[in-house]
Amino acid sequence: MPSNSKPVVLIAPLDWGLGHATRCVPIVNSLINADFEVIIAAEGAQKALLQNEFPHIKFTHLPGYRLRYGRTKWGTIFKVFFQVPKILTAIRRENKWIQKFAAENRVDFVISDNRYGFYLTGVPSFFITHQLLIKTPFGKWSERVLQKMNYRFIRKFTACWVPDHEGKINLGGELSHPDLMPSIPVHYLGHLSRMKREEREIINDLLVIISGPEPQRSLFEKMIVDQLSQTDLSVIVVRGLPNTSSTLHVSDNIKVYNHLSAVDLNNAISESSAIISRSGYSTVMDLIPLHKKCIFVPTPGQTEQEYLADYLSENSMCINVRQRDFDLIAVLKKLEEADFVFRDFGRDKALPCL
Repeated sequence: MPSNSKPVVLIAPLDWGLGHATRCVPIVNSLINADFEVIIAAEGAQKALLQNEFPHIKFTHLPGYRLRYGRTKWGTIFKVFFQVPKILTAIRRENKWIQKFAAENRVDFVISDNRYGFYLTGVPSFFITHQLLIKTPFGKWSERVLQKMNYRFIRKFTACWVPDHEGKINLGGELSHPDLMPSIPVHYLGHLSRMKREEREIINDLLVIISGPEPQRSLFEKMIVDQLSQTDLSVIVVRGLPNTSSTLHVSDNIKVYNHLSAVDLNNAISESSAIISRSGYSTVMDLIPLHKKCIFVPTPGQTEQEYLADYLSENSMCINVRQRDFDLIAVLKKLEEADFVFRDFGRDKALPCL
């Protein structure tokens, strides 16, 4: 099929950490395999990660929301709250951006990963989210208010795609299976992951995956590396910095990588006895189905991550440790005593409506 006759799909992931970009990888692969032309709109670390995965497709610059987190749980909560005007401005700005882009370029489909303004009227536009219910520390009333606001944005799209399994055995709990659903069609895609379960020789005691917005990414990294340096464990640390060349000086028992490709990360996971990471949803989708022992440390102030770590640990799928309570020796003892329940989730489904 000639290139100019291929349907064109414009995709944009949110820039809060790398998770929204990583879960776009299987979607992009599916589209390429189905002979679509894919254009990715992004910037910064998200763009760098996706360019590393897809060096031959077209990219265009789209400014992100560029939010900052606080150094503590409540610092993050209040910092995000006071950035709400900035978020609303970014939503309006990205809608103007896509209108201008579509006026100058062919766009047949739009896929937005949690970017509320990234849609086109008259063009099939699909919104990806695992948060149909947004958890807050302020109780059910605030969650209902946020859900109404969330759905007001979502209903501007053609359909909502949820990267989770529809049945009772799922990864998102109430987040992706709320009592009240959006008014537009909702399709459950299954878990979207770049990873495959492989049987390989275990050569690492631990794999540590650092991720998330600053300054919490750096705080988590320092806490983990300082404690690891006091052990003789064989450890790999992946810093979640795909667009930097800076180095981290550590003890000899620790190997550090700024970033790993999907293939190399898959190998590192398969060759590690256990994994320490944040409980971001995309990380959960990558790790839990691989039947690995996971220690999740939620980002302070990210109620979504706190809920996911609680939900998964209650179902014996992970160990859940708050950052303020993290003690590596105690965590390793807990790891030895834990009775994990590994579940088979199947694979992601074909993309609907395309």
